[in-house]
Amino acid sequence: MRAPTVIVGTVKLVPYVKPGDPKSGDLIRELGGKYSAVLLANHGLVVSRKDLFSAVCAAEELEETAKLLVAVRGMPTRMLDAEQVADLKGTFGRI
Repeated sequence: MRAPTVIVGTVKLVPYVKPGDPKSGDLIRELGGKYSAVLLANHGLVVSRKDLFSAVCAAEELEETAKLLVAVRGMPTRMLDAEQVADLKGTFGRI
């Protein structure tokens, strides 16, 4: 039996920025298209593919792989610090 084909490939983690901050787009553009998927710290993922079905498949693979890494390897989760939470509350109100 052959191993399953990995759809996503190498994924880059970009630093946390507040939701809606245009800097998140800047951080992705700075990668110059080297990655077909990026993880936005404390947000989620962005996947680029030729069509919607392929993008959904890649996103599902990335999400399931991340779950496995956290469960099997005991990878730590990245929590927002008190200052980041206060900033979100100041911007969006009660969270």
